[in-house]
Amino acid sequence: MENYLQYIYDSSIFILKGSILTVQLYFVTIVFSIPLGIILALMKISKYKFLKLSIGFYTWVFRGTPLLLQLFFTYYGLSIFGINLPPFTAAALTFVINYSAYLTEIYRAGIESIDKGQYEAAKALNMNYYQTMKRIILPQVVRRTIPPTCNEAINLVKDTALVVIIGMGDLLRSAKELFSRDFAVTPFIIAAVIYLLMTSVIVFFFKKIEVKYSIYE
Repeated sequence: MENYLQYIYDSSIFILKGSILTVQLYFVTIVFSIPLGIILALMKISKYKFLKLSIGFYTWVFRGTPLLLQLFFTYYGLSIFGINLPPFTAAALTFVINYSAYLTEIYRAGIESIDKGQYEAAKALNMNYYQTMKRIILPQVVRRTIPPTCNEAINLVKDTALVVIIGMGDLLRSAKELFSRDFAVTPFIIAAVIYLLMTSVIVFFFKKIEVKYSIYE
């Protein structure tokens, strides 16, 4: 029993080392994709047809093709054109572009769900477009889009496992290495527990945000 507990401890430490890359990739994607998604959503609802069509094409392509294929293209495909990206850079770029496409549509729908009367009320108060968005529209959009954004944030935790195909040593790969060495299912159970803990933290974080922005409902 003591040996098995020691094995669990050693395996957990080894897998947690692999999870460092998973966490790094996760935070890079979140930090860049959320603001980019908001900016692109605002561009998509603009009065400029070229912007609307361009962003529409972008979201159509990156939501309509598998993330795995996009990762292959960024890491292997771009090398044909002489662009050789390090594995982490290729993965981060792919994930940011992919998740920004999904978040763009989420925030675009959120903005368009706001009653038009609120824009007119802001105009009557002599607010410009920037002030209207910052003080009235976007706080409500944040509140309304918390659930779908949370879902995407949870999906991101699981999608990071795809980086194993370009040779990156993430959480899941570490567990797989232990499984191949010891032929025991314990490493996969440990990995599952770590994934569950990560997603639980994310849900807790978004619950806090939901409470904070509940005043806008």
